[in-house]
Amino acid sequence: MAIPRYKLRKYIVSNALAWIIGIIWLIPFIGVLMASIRPYEEIVSGWWHFHPFTITLKNYINAFNHPMFPISQGLKNSLIIAIPSTIVPLIVAALAAYAFARYSFPIRHYLFAFIVFLMALPQQMTVVPLYFLLRNLHMLNTFRGLITVHSAWGLAWIIFFMRNYFSMLPTDVEEAARIDGATDFQIFYKIVLPMALPGLISAAILQFTWVWSDFFLALVFLQNPEKYVATQRLPLLRGQYFVDWGILTAASIMVMVVPLLVYALFQKYYISGMIGWSTEK
Repeated sequence: MAIPRYKLRKYIVSNALAWIIGIIWLIPFIGVLMASIRPYEEIVSGWWHFHPFTITLKNYINAFNHPMFPISQGLKNSLIIAIPSTIVPLIVAALAAYAFARYSFPIRHYLFAFIVFLMALPQQMTVVPLYFLLRNLHMLNTFRGLITVHSAWGLAWIIFFMRNYFSMLPTDVEEAARIDGATDFQIFYKIVLPMALPGLISAAILQFTWVWSDFFLALVFLQNPEKYVATQRLPLLRGQYFVDWGILTAASIMVMVVPLLVYALFQKYYISGMIGWSTEK
């Protein structure tokens, strides 16, 4: 069966437009990549000049082992903060979200509305009281203080996200398990969590990416240069009198690669979690 001409024309135009937008979007990244794998002498007049064209990993090595602010230490510090800041709120929020989705209790709707309100609260409004709170608790300029702030900040949106996800899951299996004598915790742990795995992974990816990319909270609560995370170290690689764009772009790509790897490894679950997913066995 022949495809109508107007549909073929629409298909060609839409695909061409998508390719053009994609290429335009990739141009800045290509420039950063070219600057990171080429010597400074070749990019000083523009990365789009390809004569000569020399590929080198020297910029990555120099950024990784920078004498003053090595990006390797920043990556390590970011992982130390991002991993628990993802796991802790995910566990707490999953329990709270399941309670909101399955149980009735007084002021449930008002409490959930308050959680939704917290999602709209700007970070800048809470920085000053959080600063004094962490100082009084002797948690200022510590990893555990920043982990606590990130975990608390992520609770609201993860509860909102997982509550809606739990609401979409079928309740037949849970009711059957309850009839067979399973406790609420057993139902949650052995039945609900495996069914909600895509949603949990989606929330974990988003929370990890947000914590990994954070600059503002780390700038306020971390004051020791040895504890600086990767996003804090990037501006310091510019130098005072000379900007080595090769080192700066190489460090930027190393910082960017980590969340990209997380998305690539869990892409299947992330897509399923974002569009909604449920199975009956």
